[in-house]
Amino acid sequence: MSELPRGSTIRKDAGMYGYERALRRHGIEPIAGVDEAGRGACAGPLVAGAAILPPGKAGIVPGLADSKLLTEKARERCYEQVVRRASAWSVVVVSHEECDRLGMHVANVEALRRAVALLELPPAYVLTDGFPVDGLGVPGLAMWKGDRVAACIAAASVLAKVTRDRIMTDLDAQWPAYDFKTHKGYITDVHTAALAEHGPSPIHRMRFVNVRRAAGLEVAAGIESPL
Repeated sequence: MSELPRGSTIRKDAGMYGYERALRRHGIEPIAGVDEAGRGACAGPLVAGAAILPPGKAGIVPGLADSKLLTEKARERCYEQVVRRASAWSVVVVSHEECDRLGMHVANVEALRRAVALLELPPAYVLTDGFPVDGLGVPGLAMWKGDRVAACIAAASVLAKVTRDRIMTDLDAQWPAYDFKTHKGYITDVHTAALAEHGPSPIHRMRFVNVRRAAGLEVAAGIESPL
């Protein structure tokens, strides 16, 4: 789950599409990228995206980059391009209740698996961001900062990030005191102050230490940190 096919070489100047081109030279296709958004947030759902970009010019997404490095408007533009150009794409939303029940790492892996399984075009190979994901049914490669070096992972990152941001903006209308539309449930000074003043909302993740403290609950061993 951590090696390219033997004989594959990636030039340093190959760009974001280099890994996919190298795999195609070995006859490996389709190639999916998968990534998540919201793992580090202490409120709202976890969202995973998966994308298969076609070869050649049809699969080149203008302005594509790691979703975290793009402005909101640029992400929205990339999102529309990914949806239009992708051979297949999917998005999976894992509720805050399921994140609490499973724990964040297990929920994250499960979300990535579901996103790949939902692709209408089954991939022959999967590129993942940061760590390997077993149970995908096909070989793959875990890539350090994958959303910055592999186009299909960056595309999946954009799908996940834009979807989650839209959800959190909608949730802000229900719980405006927390300003979810601005920080999307991540721990900022504004969010920390809102938690201290109002306590957790119904969409906060109770496994997180800061949320439990805001709720006045005892911090137990094994409770996850938001960092």
